[in-house]
Amino acid sequence: MAMGKRKTEQQADLWIASTAMPEAPGHPFYRRLNQLLADHGFDAFVEDLCKPFYHKSIGRPGIPPGAYFRMLLIGYFEGLDSERGIAWRCADSRTLSSFLGYALTDRTPDHSSLSVIRNRIDLQTHQEVFAWILKVLATQGLLKGKTIGVDATTLEANAAMRSIVRKDTGESYTEFLTQLAEANGIETPTREDLAKLDRKRKKKGSNKDWENPHDPDAKITKMKDGRTHLAHKAEHAVDMDTEAIVAVTLQPADRGDTTSLDDTIDATVANLLDVQTDAAAQDCVHDVAMEEVVADKGYHSNDVMTDLSAMEIRSYVSEPNRGDRNWKGKGEARDAVYGNRRRVRGKRGKALMRKRGELLERPFAHCYDTGGMRRTHLRGHPNILKRLLIHVGGFNLGLVMRSLFGIGKPRRLQDGLGRLAAALLRLVCSRIGRFAAICGRLRDLATAFARRAAFRATCAGVL
Repeated sequence: MAMGKRKTEQQADLWIASTAMPEAPGHPFYRRLNQLLADHGFDAFVEDLCKPFYHKSIGRPGIPPGAYFRMLLIGYFEGLDSERGIAWRCADSRTLSSFLGYALTDRTPDHSSLSVIRNRIDLQTHQEVFAWILKVLATQGLLKGKTIGVDATTLEANAAMRSIVRKDTGESYTEFLTQLAEANGIETPTREDLAKLDRKRKKKGSNKDWENPHDPDAKITKMKDGRTHLAHKAEHAVDMDTEAIVAVTLQPADRGDTTSLDDTIDATVANLLDVQTDAAAQDCVHDVAMEEVVADKGYHSNDVMTDLSAMEIRSYVSEPNRGDRNWKGKGEARDAVYGNRRRVRGKRGKALMRKRGELLERPFAHCYDTGGMRRTHLRGHPNILKRLLIHVGGFNLGLVMRSLFGIGKPRRLQDGLGRLAAALLRLVCSRIGRFAAICGRLRDLATAFARRAAFRATCAGVL
């Protein structure tokens, strides 16, 4: 066969029939995911849900709601953090454009169209789509709702620390430090003077005094790696039996865990009630109700233990070492704290504490580290939460795909092939190694026999 050569100069054809264009077989994961969504009537559901946000006759045809929500799901499955990246990836991939329902001659939506439709569709609609995905999990037997684990993580905001201003005067951080330096007798302070002056100040990054004018919802906080950033706080409620994320809330980053838990529990109860009242899910789910809450020691307080006890929810919350405590006049809080302590120290409590680290931290890694949402590209809690609800919904759909297809993410197919090839290579190498060892042993035996025969021949000649 003759070697082909690349053509450097080629005149493009004026017209190409779509039937003459090469077609890729498509990705098996996205084909199966589209089949799953079609079996449960996803497009009809979202089109009926989003009908109030579109005009019947005026204007050009907009982006189909099914395509919009699929693009946000692609952000999770492909690990894309920004809407610009999602739009570029969909335009570049025939597999993804086919998953969205676009033909070869159709143009996929750009990032500005995504922003327009996101602003048009309200937050409640995104919440209902998330609840619809929970119902799909329920029909597949992947939602129990009895034991719920709660944990939170920080998401870096799309705002810079250098842009913060004082809430009372509107001064920038540099202007504020310059005035402090002049008040201390430094007429023309340098950067070193300002840094030295700033280093000695206490509580210099207080959210009570400073805010970002472009994103007031972003709060100054210390990230898990020790850096100080403007960030948001995402809190998950995870089903400890199936790993499904039952609820996700977005909180200010400076809000404590003990105060943010109420919103997450309310969202969890509302979502479980919505699933329980659904006609399609009733045949597969019975009495879905939260009975137990598992959390780390950051959620432990007298008020939290008392509230959970009043709601008849058993708590398994790690208790920090607070030493001897005075319970005078706090009988109700004492009983709730002692009851939680007894449950945590029991056999079931220890088992739940061991599972908590795995089942609560793993969704964070899937949604934010490999899922690409550790840093947000949107501003304002409503906009971020819209993206976050569908992003986490993609994680839940991945659980369904893993139960039906064996793979929860499209890139896992590549990893699976790589692991299979590595296993085969290790098997072959082990066989070759054993064969080489046997050959070496036979060679040593042959050498020993040859030396013994030579020695005997020498002895016979001498005698």
